[in-house]
Amino acid sequence: SALTTKYLQRSVHHSVTELNEGITEWAEAWNKNPKPFIWTKSADEIFASMQKYLGPSVSEQTSD
Repeated sequence: SALTTKYLQRSVHHSVTELNEGITEWAEAWNKNPKPFIWTKSADEIFASMQKYLGPSVSEQTSD
């Protein structure tokens, strides 16, 4: 997400080579001062929000 929002959307590249070099430079700079991802929801909250896309889970299905 950070690559997209902080680099790709704010830059212009005139070739694939230039884009690759830019991404590599950005990643190296980002990795010198990494910021950990912090989960703000529990696994249960994440699965509940995904339920509308995934349908009922295997444990919730009934067999005939």
